[in-house]
Amino acid sequence: MSGQLLFTPMTIRGVTLKNRIVVPPMHQYSADKGFPTDWHLMNAGKFAAGGAGLVIVESTKVERRGCGTVGDLGIWDDKFVAPLNRVVSFIKQQNAVAGIQLGHSGRKARATRPWEGDRPLERTPEIVDWDAWTPVAPSAIAHSERWPVPRALETREIKDLVQAWGQAARRANEAGFDVLELHGAHGYLVHEFLSERANQRSDEYGGSESNRMRFLIEVTEAVRVHWPDHKPLFVRLSVEDNAGWGPEQSARLAKILKAKGVDVIDCSSGGITEMAPILGKEIKYSYQVPLSEYIRRNADIMTMAVGLIIHGDQAEQILRDEQADLIAVGREILNNPNWPMDAALKLGVDGPFRNVPPQFGYWLGTRAKRGFGTRPSTWQSGLQEAGKAS
Repeated sequence: MSGQLLFTPMTIRGVTLKNRIVVPPMHQYSADKGFPTDWHLMNAGKFAAGGAGLVIVESTKVERRGCGTVGDLGIWDDKFVAPLNRVVSFIKQQNAVAGIQLGHSGRKARATRPWEGDRPLERTPEIVDWDAWTPVAPSAIAHSERWPVPRALETREIKDLVQAWGQAARRANEAGFDVLELHGAHGYLVHEFLSERANQRSDEYGGSESNRMRFLIEVTEAVRVHWPDHKPLFVRLSVEDNAGWGPEQSARLAKILKAKGVDVIDCSSGGITEMAPILGKEIKYSYQVPLSEYIRRNADIMTMAVGLIIHGDQAEQILRDEQADLIAVGREILNNPNWPMDAALKLGVDGPFRNVPPQFGYWLGTRAKRGFGTRPSTWQSGLQEAGKAS
């Protein structure tokens, strides 16, 4: 069977993705003083080798203060360009497109890694620039009672930050990335500016909705100065943050961003408070897809859907129902880095093993041609048969 939308190439500006499967940015907390390590090469490389069309490297910080925790990637200096290029080169060798997300943690900076308790860091001698890592935000309002009060940014600092994002985009281009995403979601700095709850400024960056949008709009403009016209620009938004910012505001913002050169809105939710990003009372398959559909239809812009997209036919149906243009597979691809190949098999795509490197695609293809009545272990029927045999 052919003609599956999930495996139809897609061109955005001058960049062509071989399929609509995207590995979204997922923090690894494994950098060394901001520099990528072998872990990043392995992590991004396995997804590219697994057949994804676009692999987006995790949120990479535009300034030191923006680091969320120990191990964040950095791009605030030209010295980061060459090490990042090593990751880019390997992704491209696997016939995937390399993307990167630019971010700043704002008032959620200087925290422990999630598996260490997800709380503010305690000062230790190993962190030599502790004072320079002071969390900053639009206003001196803590994320919650468990978090310290950040320092409110001065207006001149905000303008400097806008330029920091622009320079980070320049470095991303020099490193060889072909897709850039701006992180405007999950309660980090850009989202803090958008939120009435987090932003209580009285200058040009606070108050009215248009003023609260100003920072992201200016960041987008600065980025587009340094990011080539032929390369796509994405923005991730918490389309619904369950704290005052919702789909209507996000759609109005998306229309403005499109006019400023944004091509795709990556539609997520939550993060401005400690509430889980849940729509309704339970998380279920495709739980954030309605947000993608709303923005796509009301802002006339391409969208990427994310949120418990587990199965290939589920992803295909989202595309066929025109709820999104791209499908982000995050935690499920952590579980199975060869998810694109697995989905191609289950959807009956012709030549699924040709979409992955021959180092394993060739051998899997020859096994499949033998026709001895078995299926890969990821097939449910195969698991059932194995259970009966045991």
